[in-house]
Parts: sequence; C-alpha cells; structure tokens
Amino acid sequence: MKEPGTAIVTGSTSGIGLAIARALASQGMNLMLNGFGDSAEIERERQAIADEFRVKALHSPADMTKPDEIIEMVKKAESQIGPIEVLVNNAGIQFVAPIEEFPPEKWDEIIAINLSAAFHAMRCAIPFMKARKSGRIINIASAHALVASPFKSAYVAAKHGIAGLTKSAALELAEHGVTVNAICPGYVLTPLVQKQIPDTAKARGITEDEVIRDVLLDAQPTKRFVTVEEVAALAVYLTTPMAASVTGALLSIDGGWTAH
Repeated sequence: MKEPGTAIVTGSTSGIGLAIARALASQGMNLMLNGFGDSAEIERERQAIADEFRVKALHSPADMTKPDEIIEMVKKAESQIGPIEVLVNNAGIQFVAPIEEFPPEKWDEIIAINLSAAFHAMRCAIPFMKARKSGRIINIASAHALVASPFKSAYVAAKHGIAGLTKSAALELAEHGVTVNAICPGYVLTPLVQKQIPDTAKARGITEDEVIRDVLLDAQPTKRFVTVEEVAALAVYLTTPMAASVTGALLSIDGGWTAH
C-alpha cells in the first residue's frame, strides 16, 4: 500500500494557508504546518486537523527569513512525516507606504518572506520530487503578480518575482513529473488584508470603509471578496492527476480584477 504523501504549507496557521492545509488534509495528505501565532491555538488547530482527517500533522515554527530554518523544515517533513508530494509556498507579509517613505528593512523583510523563502523551500524539496518523478509545487502569488497598485512596491515586486520563479521552475521540471503553478488571488479577507486596511487608509488619506469600497472591492468587478475556500479548492485541483498538464500557469482567482 502506498504511503500517504506529505504537503508542506508555509504560512498555514491562519487565512489562505490554513484553508489550503485543511483542504489537502481532507484528501488524505499528511501535513507540515508552518507559521507564527499563539502556540496553544496552533497546537489546537494541528490536533484538530490530525483528528478530523486522520492524518499526520506537524507544525514547524521555521522563520521564513532564515534559509537554514526553511531547509530544516523541508528535510524534517520528508524524514518524519512521509514523501513530500506537495509544496505550497504561501507565507507572506505586507507593508503599505510610498516608495520614498518605505523603510529599507521592510523592503528586505517582504522580499525575504514573499519571494526568497519560496526559492529556498523549492531548492530543498525539488530533489526529493525529481527522484520520485512526482510532485506539485503551488506558489500563492496575487493579482499583484500581474498588475500593480500604488504604495505596495515591495509586495508587487515580490509577487512579480514569484511569477517569474514559477515559470522558470516549471520549464526546468517539465520532464520530471513535477508541475509548478502560481495561484493569483484577488482580495481575500484574511488577517493580512484586514491589517493593511488602516495602513492604506492612512497612506491615501481616506476612511477604512472607503478603503474597502473604493480601493479593495473597486478592483474586483464581482464586488465581493474571494473566499479562502475558493483558493483552497483551486489548490487541491492542482494536486490531482487531472492537472498533470497544468504547469507554468499563473491562475487568476480575482473576481475579474485582472480582466480590466
């Protein structure tokens, strides 16, 4: 009997990452969770996933700004949980400010977590996948991998970088049974988005309600936030055999935002 595969989902203690982790567990995949937060709450969520879906679930507190910790997390997943079949690079942070006021340390941190962390995780996971001629790498990008917004220079730069990394890796791995794709959500009402609402209000000199109505949802013709469950369902599809020919794709799930 084939040993259940393992999925690593970075930034999976809340929001999109947690929804993807739960969705993959529902398909019988073992999990390596990752992210910061209240340790007791993380443990409750980890145990709930293990109990509900009858899978192995571990949590790594690996700091996504530290390559050594990322590599240790990947190796631990392979050795302690089972063969890595899916890598979801989801960890991300945001900061909103005009370029001339953008703190350099914030730029460095966003590039490290939103872009470089994906490279380091892929660099470590790919040899395992190539050896088995099987694997799925899913990078959670953003509509900002395709279009830009003001005051988000580091985030937009990182997500455009994720798009390029995804395409390059897909070409390298096309003959090795490994697909690499990026999901590009529009605005999802996650803790990350909720946190940037007051920052955007300050940067633009408008109210928080105006940010939601005139900045966030104005970009999405559907006039509704994308749900974490919708993003998770797309991620699950990309792990199925029917998605074997989908690689190097930037898949928009943005309520029509980038159709403008």
